[in-house]
Amino acid sequence: MEACCSVARIVSFAHLGLRILPKLLALSPDSLGKFRKVSPPMETETVVRKLPELPQDVLMEIFSLLEIPDLMRAASVSTSWRSAYTSLCNDLELYKRPQTPCLLYTSESAGENVACLYSLAEKRVYNLTLPDPPIRSRYLIGSSHGWLVTADDKSELHLINPITGQQIALPPVITIDYVEPIFDDAGTIVKYGLPEQVYCADSGSKLVDPKMLTYAPDELRDHLYVRAFIFPDPSAGSYIVVLIHGPEGELSFARIGDCKWTLLPPGWDYKQCIYMHDLLYAFTGTGRIDTFDLTGPTVTRNITIDEIDNYISWDMWYVVQAPCDGLLQVRRKIELIDAASEDLIAIKTRKILLYKVDMAAEELVEINGLQHHVLFLGRNQAQYLNAEEYPQLKENCVYFADDEQHNWRYKPNPRDIGVLNLDDDSTEEIVFQLWCSWPSPIWITPSLTVMNLSLYE
Repeated sequence: MEACCSVARIVSFAHLGLRILPKLLALSPDSLGKFRKVSPPMETETVVRKLPELPQDVLMEIFSLLEIPDLMRAASVSTSWRSAYTSLCNDLELYKRPQTPCLLYTSESAGENVACLYSLAEKRVYNLTLPDPPIRSRYLIGSSHGWLVTADDKSELHLINPITGQQIALPPVITIDYVEPIFDDAGTIVKYGLPEQVYCADSGSKLVDPKMLTYAPDELRDHLYVRAFIFPDPSAGSYIVVLIHGPEGELSFARIGDCKWTLLPPGWDYKQCIYMHDLLYAFTGTGRIDTFDLTGPTVTRNITIDEIDNYISWDMWYVVQAPCDGLLQVRRKIELIDAASEDLIAIKTRKILLYKVDMAAEELVEINGLQHHVLFLGRNQAQYLNAEEYPQLKENCVYFADDEQHNWRYKPNPRDIGVLNLDDDSTEEIVFQLWCSWPSPIWITPSLTVMNLSLYE
């Protein structure tokens, strides 16, 4: 009988919490100085005083159902709510609420160190103050698991979690193969050398005397970085960062705490990567699929598929892991739109095609639509999500953001951002583009993960 009463009490408390929570969150003040919402404090205090004190386990159960913006605002309501929030942050196994991806961008009016986060779940913008170097001076070259990979104005790479504000320096750019520092008389790096070409596409052999081009520190990133991927490293409880870089689309990787980048065995023209079954799958511009085992003392390359039939290389391609461990390749067809100025080029996504990778037949099989799923494409790690878990998202749609590799050449251009419906190929804006066009906006899924850096010292 006691047990039944206890369960009934918890259910009653939970219903009470879920009923009043939206009102409290609408009133709550700034939370941690990140998710800013101005509210009347006296009204909030009045509501809190009338609220029965909920047990911590019930509060944590309720909070585990919230997305991060609501969770952080809830933490500012009262001391007991803050305690429940802290407990969830200290044990993220208890907080497994799927987070709706957000669009991260910057705005000149918000400030040099402020990133703007557009929430698709709430259709509103939050301002996040981030550590130096200023986010508006960086390039955003990758995003996954709540982390951004950024390149600063000295071409150095950083991981940053915009929600927690934690920032981690990745190995120095001079540890990437082919990058040669050029010093002045005082021993300061003034330029970097980068070969114009290292491999001969026809023979696959390395050129004996490639031409060396030189770049200022803030220019190297324009020519060196293609994109970056962040993958969990279960063996270390950390992450692996995989970098596609110049001069010819080679692959390097580093674990958090490494002092240098490790070049993967000879291969080039890589466009996309995915990590599954403890293997790194890397996809080239000709449809070849290479796999790498990064867990051993030495890394070797295995060619899983030499060349995929009916592969078309001149469109944008993405790779996602579909249900049942299958691989889905996504082809994004773009169109160049005439602009009023010769200096501007408008790129528009017109069509998205989907293909299942038939590993046995070594070919792509076109499929018709995503049914109850959605895709997120851009400079981020492509995501394949079940729309039933994200009621704010539109099923059988593709949410896309700008992904032109050399868009640094056209910084003033309007960005290619929107939602494409696979039923009829119609597109619509996500939000009216009030933001600055640079750095190019990127999808990110909010995360409260904080890395224990003492593990890597």
